Amino acid sequence: MRALVLMIALLLGPALPAFAADDVAAAQDIIRSQEQAFGKNDAAAAYSYAAPAIKQLFPQADIFMYMVQNSYAPVYRHKSFEFGEARSADGRIAQRVHIVDANGEAWEALYTLERQTDGSLKITGCSLLKPGQAV
Repeated sequence: MRALVLMIALLLGPALPAFAADDVAAAQDIIRSQEQAFGKNDAAAAYSYAAPAIKQLFPQADIFMYMVQNSYAPVYRHKSFEFGEARSADGRIAQRVHIVDANGEAWEALYTLERQTDGSLKITGCSLLKPGQAV
């Protein structure tokens, strides 16, 4: 019996990082899609990637877009937007994004995403930091 459990663990062990990699890739696709929606001023599309808790705080797409424009200007308009380190565990993903804003200033965004009951991933938050600033 122990041999069977060990064999199953050995067979499944290498597959686990692939699931995490798939989750990270999916999260990056969602973040990139929202970033592109911001670039097109498409409030409805950008809003569609927000988790239900975000939608409770900002009950309409235009209210959400106004908040992003005024509180997350580097995310809304930027010169560059590159993915950094990511972590995935228990249906949650944390993804760092290196941003250079429209004025040439460097920022780091920490996005969080969570798997929803329907199986989709949605953005649950975004924190903006200057490089080197503690989270």
